[in-house]
Amino acid sequence: MRIAVVRPQVPFARGGAEIFSDALVEELQARGHEADSVTVPFKWYPGARVLTQAFLWRLLDLTEADGKRIDMVVATKFPSYLVRHPEKRVWLVHQFRQAYELDRTDLGQFGESPEDRAIRRQVQQLDRIGLGEATRLFATSQNVAGRLERATGLVAEVLPHPAQELSYRNDGSGDFLLSVNRLDRAKRIDLLLEAAAAEPSLRVVVAGDGPDRPRLEQLVRDHGLDGRVRFAGRVPADELATLYATCFATYYAPIDEDFGLGPYESFLSGKPVITATDAGGPLEVVRDGTTGRVVPPVASAVASAAVWLREHSSEAAAFGRAGNAIAISVTWDRAIGRLLS
Repeated sequence: MRIAVVRPQVPFARGGAEIFSDALVEELQARGHEADSVTVPFKWYPGARVLTQAFLWRLLDLTEADGKRIDMVVATKFPSYLVRHPEKRVWLVHQFRQAYELDRTDLGQFGESPEDRAIRRQVQQLDRIGLGEATRLFATSQNVAGRLERATGLVAEVLPHPAQELSYRNDGSGDFLLSVNRLDRAKRIDLLLEAAAAEPSLRVVVAGDGPDRPRLEQLVRDHGLDGRVRFAGRVPADELATLYATCFATYYAPIDEDFGLGPYESFLSGKPVITATDAGGPLEVVRDGTTGRVVPPVASAVASAAVWLREHSSEAAAFGRAGNAIAISVTWDRAIGRLLS
């Protein structure tokens, strides 16, 4: 089949959604399909721009390209699933969360003006239309599926996808706690830094980049954490695999995360995960005392969990093995088989 995998793309930004959709194209090609990625630059601010971006997708014609029929489109997140196609399948990463559970929070976008309230309602209406047109509707996690059903009444099949391809291995338990994330406020790296400030013996490596990095670096200076917290930036694949292989555990505690590749990558390296009770998607695989530690989103609790895992290496290794059994069961063969069925 000729399959177009569609997604919005914030220029110069790359995170889990981009890794997932790029891998999906490669995996479809490996199975004999003619697959390609179709992206449109995405800017959701200011004001009504989120709607103009949605209408761009609505106007696209992906029924054919260069005179050849496109048999299927696979959309991943807002607003790409507004594209029209007779065989539109949606593998939902997330909706425009600012119009839903993030509304009226520090991470929201819409104010209290009649105009902002109307834009928010229109986003929700577009979701009901675009997602309702899907011939098959999947969600990457139960958390995403639950949000979708509460917001629109639409029911999605839960279909997790594998982590990115790395040379996963376990080189033993090192002396640092690892965070791998895009650096923005929703990922809550500041909570990890507060934990390091609360526990003087804790060393942290933060891999990733993003708009919150200057604020986080200032927090490191304010807390006197230089020498104990290292910002590694966006590291190449081999270095990332080594960081996973040599940490004693990983930290992954965003606010109500959609899915989260981090725990799967940690598990494939045999390492346990520290997450928070309000982390959302990660709680589907990170279980306290089984595959990691689940604690309240409080710095002292994160610090205590990290110290416990570092000092109980046998238990931490067992948690990592239990997580590995979960991660290796999520395969591209199984996922694509369901996607195309």
